Amino acid sequence: MFDILRDNWALLVIGQYPHGPLGGIVVTILLSLCALAIAFPLGILVALARVSHFKVLRAPATALVYTVRGVPLLMVIFWVYFLVPVLTGYPVTGFVTMLCALVIYDSAYLGEIIRGGMEALPKGQTEASRALGMSYMKTMRSVILPQALYNVVPSMVTQFVSTIKETSLGYIINVQELSFAADQINNRLMTKPFPVYLIVALSYFVLCYALTQLAHYLERRITRKRAGRAGKPRKGDREPLVEPVASES
Repeated sequence: MFDILRDNWALLVIGQYPHGPLGGIVVTILLSLCALAIAFPLGILVALARVSHFKVLRAPATALVYTVRGVPLLMVIFWVYFLVPVLTGYPVTGFVTMLCALVIYDSAYLGEIIRGGMEALPKGQTEASRALGMSYMKTMRSVILPQALYNVVPSMVTQFVSTIKETSLGYIINVQELSFAADQINNRLMTKPFPVYLIVALSYFVLCYALTQLAHYLERRITRKRAGRAGKPRKGDREPLVEPVASES
């Protein structure tokens, strides 16, 4: 296994670059980051539509979430792979196809994560903001969303972990990511599939484990910060009266 890793580490990390397309772990991470960066604002819009009082906004968002979460990611990839060239009239690369599929998939999941964070906040915050004369959108933008996004940061990191694992399906449409690099190495060696895919499994494990630990750290930090705010007296609060204890003579 160490010989395979020594001879093929560059292909696993950066693919055939600079003599060919970029690939390997770099493309896996790049694809995940791009997908989440694009899906994040879309997820906010989905969450706002899901909690909206207007059915014309809530119904399509709900249908999108239930549809995307109810089918495998592989089906979404096939839909994008065959549908986008028909709609645009141009061939689409595997990277762009996988990116579009992940954006659709992650926007639905991020939308539900953010919606959960919004609905977990006390209703009194919205009522107090509206009582102060703030509009609905300003209340969401200035009061609800900042708190909700802060509270769901660990869940969004966990979604990033899931996205990294989901990129492995890209080899089906020839995306030059980590699983595709492993397939190239396996086709070259022919007789050592177990150590090759063991290396890939360990690579995914190291990436996902590090991010999972980051999510746990952020969750603990947010919990400690909440506990500190709950126990700290607010400015303007009166100090509790303490009755003096008479000393015994």
